[in-house]
Amino acid sequence: MRWAVLSLVATVVLGACSVAPPPTAQPPAATGAAAWENLSPEQAARNFTTVVRAVEPVAERECRRRAPRLNCDFLIAVDPNPREQPNAFQSEDSQGRPVLTFTVSLIGSVRNADEMAFVIGHEAAHHVANHLERQRLNAATGALVFGNLATLTGGAAADVATAQELGAAVGARAYSKEFELEADELGTVITYRAGFDPLVGAEFFMRIPDPGDRFLGSHPPNASRIETVRRTMRALGG
Repeated sequence: MRWAVLSLVATVVLGACSVAPPPTAQPPAATGAAAWENLSPEQAARNFTTVVRAVEPVAERECRRRAPRLNCDFLIAVDPNPREQPNAFQSEDSQGRPVLTFTVSLIGSVRNADEMAFVIGHEAAHHVANHLERQRLNAATGALVFGNLATLTGGAAADVATAQELGAAVGARAYSKEFELEADELGTVITYRAGFDPLVGAEFFMRIPDPGDRFLGSHPPNASRIETVRRTMRALGG
């Protein structure tokens, strides 16, 4: 298994990792509500790398089991720009390899290894559930529908193009909240099987602004996300 991490101070390519921790093993990273507070960038980088080593093999196993046709060789990256807002996102490189990117400020905002593991598991789950492709299809469908409506109502070429752009945006957002909850559910499984506590990890959501239940909002209410984690943990017996 190959994986790379852009460190907080430099680009580092880590070597092969052939031994994965057992599903119930506790990772060596420190846990606890304040374990990651007031860390130096170097300490945060070491802790992040430790959590990645525990979570990534589990995410890849879940990916191969649930979506064997997908590329399950995750690349974990850190955006070292300190001015970037706290963020984590899933993308693909030019070869179709899944890339999970985390900003330095996000790593600095988590309070413990459980929260970091949950964020990693959540982003990995987006890939396993094929959310990028599903979002592209939804956007294409929205663009087609809105473009056809503009054509039928006699819109000019510019009007049709504008309608297609609007339709793509609406289509991409149509199921985004459902995608987030799906990623929370599978992210809970990945986090738990990597030896971390998803219930502690999900406390990360209690400190971010609650988006509420807005129409075409990109994220579901925080309470819905927490309940998804709790329900999944009950199913896991945790």
